[in-house]
Amino acid sequence: MIVVVLGIGGLSVYTAMSPGNLEGSSTTPDFAPTATDAEPTVNETGETSAKVDDGLLPQSGRSGANVQKNTMPDGNVVSVFSPRTRENDGPVLMTGQTYGQDVRIAAQPNEDLLEDSAFGRLPKIGTDGLRPMEQYARPWSGARGTRIAIVVGGLGLSQTGTQKAIRDLPPEVTLGFAASGNSLQRWMQESRREGHEILLQVPFEPFGYPGTNPGADTLLVADPPKINLERLHRSMAKITNYTGVMNYLGGRMMADEKTLEPVMHDIGKRGLLFLDDGSSAQSKTASIAKALSAPTGFADLQLDDQVNEAAILRKLDDLERIARRNGSAIGVASAFDESIAAISKWSVEAAGRGIEIVGVSALVSDKAEQ
Repeated sequence: MIVVVLGIGGLSVYTAMSPGNLEGSSTTPDFAPTATDAEPTVNETGETSAKVDDGLLPQSGRSGANVQKNTMPDGNVVSVFSPRTRENDGPVLMTGQTYGQDVRIAAQPNEDLLEDSAFGRLPKIGTDGLRPMEQYARPWSGARGTRIAIVVGGLGLSQTGTQKAIRDLPPEVTLGFAASGNSLQRWMQESRREGHEILLQVPFEPFGYPGTNPGADTLLVADPPKINLERLHRSMAKITNYTGVMNYLGGRMMADEKTLEPVMHDIGKRGLLFLDDGSSAQSKTASIAKALSAPTGFADLQLDDQVNEAAILRKLDDLERIARRNGSAIGVASAFDESIAAISKWSVEAAGRGIEIVGVSALVSDKAEQ
């Protein structure tokens, strides 16, 4: 039996008032199948398609359209969408969701949200305005109850620790992958298949650097924005399917507005959220986020500054009190065995008390709008 999932969508048509206003135009098929582990083939029109035995490739609602992009005299681009003839008459697997992904295809990136660069593929906002922080978000109930996001970071640095976190943590917990980790795409795929939302942890300069060194491609206060953005992009290209970026250490850089602003601007314009882990009391994140109107979140508590299961459970109780007072709260932890055990146990008990554990994007989105 073949099950076909259909998304309901439409093609938007934008036309100029007079054809004479168009300076130039180009027509390209808008076909963006999602990558699979199998090797794709390329047909005579240059479009990517699956092998016969690959099954159905997920396609966006804009697949199967010709897109004519016309440059106006004032420099604006007007896009005209029209349907094109399908070469195959078989079923098509459509991805109609714009917030979150079906778990069955969550490990596959949306090609519309990627662009090529000298460092690899980088996230971007889609032509229809869809952002990675929406596409890769973990869906939640939408209820007005008390919500808590828990981020467990440092994944990718230890194979056994990463495996344990993915296996044992509830899927509602957000996972943070260190850009300096290993086999990140593999771990990303496993995490997404288990239902986790994920973040990328980028190394920022801490106080005491280089004695305290977060790793390769650390963004440094003394370096110009161009160099730091290159390092940021090199880290970004190591993984896909993440909703945002979180600092990895970085006390000194977080306190330097001039260095931090272009980095947060680049993250925001790519449709990603930024999560401040709350480790720096001197952080300038809030003022920059307000100036940029960038989706930014702030951790309320570091849960495992004492690596002891009982102590972590007490911090989680503190996080719950903050959430009940404010409506929501964000806690961050590292992938220690004690942290994983405490969070797993507490999450089950919290659900019984009416607490909803959500992906961090659910809270960052709300805070960005306030």
